[in-house]
Amino acid sequence: MSSEDVVDAAKVEAEQIKSFKDFLYSYNKLSELCFTDCVWDFTSRTIRDQEDSCAVHCAEKFLKVNQRISQRFQEFQVISNENAMALAKKAGAA
Repeated sequence: MSSEDVVDAAKVEAEQIKSFKDFLYSYNKLSELCFTDCVWDFTSRTIRDQEDSCAVHCAEKFLKVNQRISQRFQEFQVISNENAMALAKKAGAA
């Protein structure tokens, strides 16, 4: 295995670790938000129907917002890349 392969493997592993950390952060944030908003009765071991419904709606809303933000970020990246390419072409033509 060459040194380039080792560096590439290390980069891939670092990206995977970052991706997993991001996932865990989102999962923990979702759990904290929905638990705080939806679980209010600690007198029983059972989950009330209202709490269950609230948690489901909270999770769906969180995931939809997260998906929408990701889509907007991707759109922004595409526009940003197109602008950078246009500037590079202008600079090359000048």
